[in-house]
Amino acid sequence: MRYYLFEGRRYLWLDRKGAFIRVRYLKSKNRNKRDFTDGHCRVKLDVNSFRRRIYGPNLIDVPVKPYIKLLFEEVLNPFYVFQIFSITLWMIDHYYYYAICIFIISIISISISLYETRKQSVTLHSMARLVTNVTVRRNSGGEECVSSVDLVPGDCLIIPQEGLLLPCDAALLAGECLVNESMLTGESVPVLKTPLPAGGGKYNSETERRHSLFCGTQLIQAKGGGPGHSGALAVVTSTGFFTAKGSLISSILFPPPINFRFYQDSVKFLLILGCAALIGTIYSFVILLRANVTWVELVIRSLDIVTIAVPPALPAAITTGTIYAQRRLKKQGVFCISPPRINVCGKVSVFCFDKTGTLTEEGLDVWGVMEGGPAGFSELVPEPRQLQPGPMLSGLACCHTVTLLHDQPIGDPLELKMVESTGDRNVVNAEFGGHKVLSVMRPPTHQIQTQVSVPALAIVQRFPFSSALQRMSVVTVSSGGRSAFAFIKGSPEMVASLCRAETVPAQFSSELRNFASEGLRVLALAAVSFSCVSLHRGDVEKDMQFLGLLLMKNLAKPESAKVIKILRLAHLRSVMVTGDNILTAVNVAKICGMVGSDEKVIFVNATPPTARSMPTLRFSLEDTQSSVEGSFGYHLAINGKSFAALCDYFPEHLPKVLMRATVFARMAPDQKTQLVKELQKLNYRVGMCGDGANDCGALRAADVGVSLSEAEASVASPFTSKTENISCVPLLIREGRCSLVTSFSLFRFMAMYSLIQFCSVLIVYTMKTEIADLQFLFCDICLVTVLAIVMGRGGPSNELHPCRPPASLLALPVLGSLFLHTCTIILVDTVNLTLSVVLCRYIPLNSTVFGTANLPNMEDTTVFDMSGFQYIIMAVVVTKSYPHKKPLFYNVIFLCLLFILFGVMTWLVVYPGHIACRIFNLYNITDMNFKLLLVALAALNFLICFFSVTDVGIPCCSLKFNIKVILRRQGSCIDWRHDF
Repeated sequence: MRYYLFEGRRYLWLDRKGAFIRVRYLKSKNRNKRDFTDGHCRVKLDVNSFRRRIYGPNLIDVPVKPYIKLLFEEVLNPFYVFQIFSITLWMIDHYYYYAICIFIISIISISISLYETRKQSVTLHSMARLVTNVTVRRNSGGEECVSSVDLVPGDCLIIPQEGLLLPCDAALLAGECLVNESMLTGESVPVLKTPLPAGGGKYNSETERRHSLFCGTQLIQAKGGGPGHSGALAVVTSTGFFTAKGSLISSILFPPPINFRFYQDSVKFLLILGCAALIGTIYSFVILLRANVTWVELVIRSLDIVTIAVPPALPAAITTGTIYAQRRLKKQGVFCISPPRINVCGKVSVFCFDKTGTLTEEGLDVWGVMEGGPAGFSELVPEPRQLQPGPMLSGLACCHTVTLLHDQPIGDPLELKMVESTGDRNVVNAEFGGHKVLSVMRPPTHQIQTQVSVPALAIVQRFPFSSALQRMSVVTVSSGGRSAFAFIKGSPEMVASLCRAETVPAQFSSELRNFASEGLRVLALAAVSFSCVSLHRGDVEKDMQFLGLLLMKNLAKPESAKVIKILRLAHLRSVMVTGDNILTAVNVAKICGMVGSDEKVIFVNATPPTARSMPTLRFSLEDTQSSVEGSFGYHLAINGKSFAALCDYFPEHLPKVLMRATVFARMAPDQKTQLVKELQKLNYRVGMCGDGANDCGALRAADVGVSLSEAEASVASPFTSKTENISCVPLLIREGRCSLVTSFSLFRFMAMYSLIQFCSVLIVYTMKTEIADLQFLFCDICLVTVLAIVMGRGGPSNELHPCRPPASLLALPVLGSLFLHTCTIILVDTVNLTLSVVLCRYIPLNSTVFGTANLPNMEDTTVFDMSGFQYIIMAVVVTKSYPHKKPLFYNVIFLCLLFILFGVMTWLVVYPGHIACRIFNLYNITDMNFKLLLVALAALNFLICFFSVTDVGIPCCSLKFNIKVILRRQGSCIDWRHDF
């Protein structure tokens, strides 16, 4: 019997034998029970059991499939189905050697794949499954210890003081929790969670992250939950796969498809080869039918053309470049959880960077403090501890989320710097009027007046920092609980807007502009007194008194300027996306080299409509005294409010701003994600590099997301780097370009291999003979498979080139290259056969027999000799990958194999010997001049292919050309200076 909760509270849906019956509940004396009736029957149901039936067990159960099932699913892959078809056909055709080799390779490949899949499944199962005992408070009112599997939404979860590994999503109701969320965000700094404020709005875990506890995160410490227990109190909101961890596991199990043209074109190209195979099958069918072969041989030979034109090893071969790149990245400390994204790195044209912790140092140095009031600002005080006792000093000591763990302060690095000279001590609640004390802070004793002792303040309520609100606040009481003070800290503009106008200094805007333009991180503080303690955030953060400014220096990392310079020289656009002040961001952009010393910054100011005015869009120079006349390089800078207004009210100008904007400041986390998506709409391949939880959305939305955090902890982006600077970005782009070019090379090599063999087989079929099995085996294994395996080695070039490699296999350079190569092969084979007839003592084949009965013969031998050289020639030609790969001589193994195979083929042509002729079924040509002519013809084939056909790595478009193409798609060609 199933139970479904109806939208109303008075009715439930009871499913009995597939029929839905509306059921009304009746009151019961036991509030944990309810009686249900449909007019015919009466059912008594436990509410907890009922909720369990609705929501199911609290388990993220990732099944570990047995090897037999995995094998069945793996074999059903179209790639392996085609291989099974090919092996079966080869066995019927008595081509045992190659069939056995491919069978062994397939078995090894399947075994490795099954082992890795099973290993990942077991790891994911262990990571996902979390079962523990927890203490809950349910409808009965008492506390009970239950298994986490039995948790359902609505349960009241009691979190012990020592913390636990949370088995569900929950909203914090009372107390505070110190949480390590690195499993979800990759951010190693513990986060302080505070109680959910009272209110009538709907709860949303994304907008209320500071009050939400997520499944799989480690709760390090809990306190302040109220009398009776020293931990915290939370209500379960989601269980199982509906939790944050469940969503993460689901995204790993079912990753979104990668919309990349190379992978799309590879499927289309296989269809083209399939069409060629169909033509070849029809041609061979006609030739064999005229030769009066048996129907069995006719079918086998015709189908064999399909396995030649569409090589079974093609899909596996093109992934070797990605595998090599992934290994090289791992050695450099860059970990990848989505290998196909490596090729996407090669096409990135815009890279977005977070500022704090990414371009600049995570730690901040206190520059000084300036107290402010109606009379103006005071002198700059270099050290906060030198302030006179008063609200400013108390605000610096209390307005933070730093907490103690084993007597060690833990929290945001900025706040640690701010309160490093303050202390936290344990007190009884009675000392502060019986209020629930979260923390007690005592400002430092004044250094000049050593006899003055500053009284301690108890923090009784915290409203944590929010990126959307750009502020945080605390409520404190003094000893005895006699008076309550609220302190607020945040962006200067936001804090000033919440203060009474008469308390804000007149020089506020000018001073803020001066400090921000010098690259200082500026925070403002304000305070207000209350007669009561239990307040809502909206009651606290209004009509405040402005206290002053805290100035902190955020130095740029030494690697940032070097990397930005590398990207600029490579014509890769760099964009800063930060939540900091726009002037501070512009200053850092100049220091890092995003904005050149001879370039101007134009600020974009967009405002939404009001009751009295229309929406406005203005552009103003950074230096108002400068003139717009004349030609100059420029960048646009915009803040979050203007970006939102621009998107809503000036969408026609949005593409123009996006294509010239370098600084996006005061951006909320959802705006960062929106920016990435808007850039992608302009056909940009967007990279995003960040290190914090507020970057997770943008990291996942970007084509290439790079998280500067511990690789084992971060799953928000496909790439994570152990190095805490952006030096990994050029490395990633170089590896991406190298991998993409290698994938192109391998695809072209395998395609040319199939076309060479396709032409060779059709030629010998026309001559009423065929290629011997060992000749096939030598070409397939030694000349193709081995070369394809080692072709991807060598690594990327040491520099980034301005041109990006193409991503389309169906582009004119690629198709033209393959067409010219194919024409050259056909021409050389035709000349080869003509010379063998004219110059040698030609012996016509027996026209009454077909196939192996005509072996050995001169036609087959000359075709085999020339095709062997052509495989080696194509291996050299397609590896022309300047400027994205290292020169050929860096790939030592590949180079050695080329020389060895070239020597073997020359030996088989010039002096094969009786043993080689018997093994490979070759015709012993006695004319040495003709043999040398064959070698010379192969050399001519190499020169034609190597020098006449442009490599796919060279054709590319500059960034300006791409911009013009995009603008034409928008419907107009724009002169930026006149439009702005």
